[in-house]
Amino acid sequence: MKNMKCGNCGEISEKWQYIRLMDTVALKGGRGSASMVQKCKLCARENSIGRSGCGHQALPGWPTASWYQTKSKLMLPVGGPDKRCIAFGAEDSEKFKTIVEFECRGLEPVDFQPQAGFAAEGVDSGTVFSDINLEEKDWTDYDEKAQESVGIYEVTHQFVKC
Repeated sequence: MKNMKCGNCGEISEKWQYIRLMDTVALKGGRGSASMVQKCKLCARENSIGRSGCGHQALPGWPTASWYQTKSKLMLPVGGPDKRCIAFGAEDSEKFKTIVEFECRGLEPVDFQPQAGFAAEGVDSGTVFSDINLEEKDWTDYDEKAQESVGIYEVTHQFVKC
């Protein structure tokens, strides 16, 4: 979920906007589809945002995220038709890594709040921790097999425009 900014007038949405990447909305005039279509309250321009289908080439508004963690591997469900996951391992700690790329047509994401649906796997034990909620930007649990605490700490994000 994100706050969005209109690329035409600069108006920032007051409420969080939920983008479900598996959703598809047809654009007016048969110009394709997007994950979300929204009319700006200030200038009335119709804007859209959707998941880019171009691999890891940079497009306007695609975010990267960093997770500080101990002894766990974070799996991010990206959604969409391919249902792929992006893994963050111990080597990715304190680094930003692309989790999704957006094609922005008049909308610019300005904030991000992770929610539930993440999963982690114990590096040494292979213990799977599912349905992790990162809304608080921290998560901890205890790995019975490894007999140690595991966690994801200080979730941060950044948007990179190209």
